[in-house]
Amino acid sequence: MKQRPRIYYTATQRELMWDRWQKGDNLHQIAQLFDRHHPSIQRILMQTGGIRPPSRSRSVLALTLAEREEISRGLATGQSLRSIAQLLGRSPSTVSREVKRNGGIKDYRSAGADSSAWDRALRPKT
Repeated sequence: MKQRPRIYYTATQRELMWDRWQKGDNLHQIAQLFDRHHPSIQRILMQTGGIRPPSRSRSVLALTLAEREEISRGLATGQSLRSIAQLLGRSPSTVSREVKRNGGIKDYRSAGADSSAWDRALRPKT
């Protein structure tokens, strides 16, 4: 028996699954939308006990995109890490670690750093 390749659902597809589940559709109806068998849908919905997981949100302690852009602009104009940190009201070590983990002084880009931070936050929290 030939197995189907494993499908990885996008965030949009998962949202659609949860919307349809909340609306009252059964697993077979939801599975038909994706041309899959119902156990593949059940696996996703039952990971959280059939309750929609909360949407992702950024910690209030984490750097925001605006702060990362300010760091990027400061580095481009040749400001020191300490002066950038003082401008943001953050610890110099916070700014230093942010720059070091995202390309260094010459290659730091705020959009890439923000995207990487979101990706790193997905790590398993065990």
